[in-house]
Amino acid sequence: MEQILYHYTDFVALDGILCRKELRLNNVLNMNDAEEMQLFMRGIFKSVRRRLEAEGRHEKALKLQAMYDELKQKRFEYSAYAACFSLYRDDAAQWERYANRGRGVCLGMRREVLERMTGGAMAIQEVFYQDQMESHPLVEKIHDLVLASDEISERNQSLRAQVREAWRDSASFKHPSFSSEREIRLVVMPFHAEDFDMKPRYHVAKERIKKYYPLDLEAMCLRAQATIEDLVSCIIIGPQSSQSLPILQDYLRDLSLCDLANNVFLSDCPLQSRI
Repeated sequence: MEQILYHYTDFVALDGILCRKELRLNNVLNMNDAEEMQLFMRGIFKSVRRRLEAEGRHEKALKLQAMYDELKQKRFEYSAYAACFSLYRDDAAQWERYANRGRGVCLGMRREVLERMTGGAMAIQEVFYQDQMESHPLVEKIHDLVLASDEISERNQSLRAQVREAWRDSASFKHPSFSSEREIRLVVMPFHAEDFDMKPRYHVAKERIKKYYPLDLEAMCLRAQATIEDLVSCIIIGPQSSQSLPILQDYLRDLSLCDLANNVFLSDCPLQSRI
């Protein structure tokens, strides 16, 4: 049975995906979980430090803490960029958080097609929800490297490699309070990808400037021997949206997306309007 991943968004992003064939990957550190990436890194280093303290290796524990404090200041250098999906269709919490409070849309995307389109620096990652990292394999690896090293900093190449692996893994962990989202991510780590030649762009809004990476969906579909309609299975209009279903269908037909036009639905979610 094919698995559909649901991307909740607004109509501007919908036009970007279907008309310009572009999917934006946004900085994970700017997403709604204020602890993104940092939760995992803090948990890993805290677990290693506790082991060192229990073994009486206080000096090494202090040096590791100093290294972590330095890494916190560099977190944007190691940022992941992602597009987010949920396993839930027509879900009230997703509409509220990610689709303009229910006034946007939800795109159903076939996971199998997405996976064919990724590779190299891009990967589909399931999000894990936990705030305790003691049992994570990286705790053992970093602990052993710290014991064997006099240089406990990013200048130590072996330790640096493990830290980079930790940053990569951190993009797939969120606080347990977000577990109801059942999130799947399309993730790219530009800092780690030597063959990643995509250039970032910047979105200028009234409040701030955001950095993002635009995925060329047309080129990615071509490499995967797929079409946009192979990728996008359906569109659901949000429960608080004023969008006319026939007009959205006309819009899709004018983009030559006739099959998709026949798979547009109105949300059944009874999300109440905020007055």
